[in-house]
Amino acid sequence: MSEISPPVLTAASSAADPFKAARELAGTLHHPDLDRVVFFCSAEYNLPQLAEALNQVFSGVPLSGCTTAGELTPDGYACGSIVALGFHRNFFHLNAALIQPLDGFALAEAQQLINRLLQSDHPHRADWRHFALTLFDGLSSQEELVLAALDAALGSTPHFGGSAGDDIHLTNTHVFHDGAFHTQAAVVILVETSLPFDVFTTHHMQPLDSKLVVTEADPLTRRVSELNAEPAAEAYARLIGLTPEQLTPDIFALHPLAVKLGQDYYVRSIQRVNPDLSLDFYCAVGKGSVLTRMQPQAMLQDLETCLSDIESRIGQPLITLGCDCFLRRLESEQRGEREQTSAFLAKHRVIGFNTYGEHHAGLHVNQTFTGVVLGRGKVEKE
Repeated sequence: MSEISPPVLTAASSAADPFKAARELAGTLHHPDLDRVVFFCSAEYNLPQLAEALNQVFSGVPLSGCTTAGELTPDGYACGSIVALGFHRNFFHLNAALIQPLDGFALAEAQQLINRLLQSDHPHRADWRHFALTLFDGLSSQEELVLAALDAALGSTPHFGGSAGDDIHLTNTHVFHDGAFHTQAAVVILVETSLPFDVFTTHHMQPLDSKLVVTEADPLTRRVSELNAEPAAEAYARLIGLTPEQLTPDIFALHPLAVKLGQDYYVRSIQRVNPDLSLDFYCAVGKGSVLTRMQPQAMLQDLETCLSDIESRIGQPLITLGCDCFLRRLESEQRGEREQTSAFLAKHRVIGFNTYGEHHAGLHVNQTFTGVVLGRGKVEKE
């Protein structure tokens, strides 16, 4: 079986029963040369039962994963399901570690963790390269500091990832490591492969002239109390021609704000409006920050350009592991483009999840599509 198994197998299940879902995944993914399985699942599952089921059907195979705000499956967008990738050890070796607690995680701890992941019993080969994947509890509010430390420890190793979701309930998000789901934690997966790959991030936003200044904020809780010295929700709502009562996640998706760092804009997505008219964000926003109103452009055109450019460098793609902000999915729904977007993702073999934030090169960002394209290399057939 190992001779005919492709470098990466993918499987998805929409079965509500966790044991049935796990069996369906194993029926497609399990083979003797499976190095690790990485999965992304709806938070609607009974997570302790799902952990038990996955541990049973993949006994002896390491598992990593997280909960989602939607899944990216072989058929495109899905909700209430589980999707997984199985990596063949002839082409990949994956090592994973848990960071828990996240508080106080600094460069020294990051360096020890990365060194530990690099010290593998897998025979390293000169032509194999590394990239890192991070999965965070999406409500931990700890991404910025932890990612900065990891980026410094990773050095030139490319890195991307996503923050776990919970189907937009904003109550509990989880990562999976060593047989169990965890909160207030992160998983770091170091991937070594013989295949060509390209780690990337892209967004489809253009800046407008309108700006807001953060005049009161708590970066630790990601709460902005005042914009332009008035209640944050009132200032933001007026900027986009609405009232605070009209603000919803769908509105946030269509009217994002961003900070400018160097020559680039990084979206800082709004999570919710609080009763005191403060705004909670998915990324930290500090007092004195200038927020620029952004205008979404053609999402699929931007993504097509990005993926075509990558394919011109690494050749025919095998699969793309993608972290797609859930606000992008909401935007596609609001614009009546969900089916078109879903079909595009399926056509390009994108597997992954809708996130509460994306990670790239040590930064925590919002409303982007971030991931890795894996090329076929010398693999001629599946």
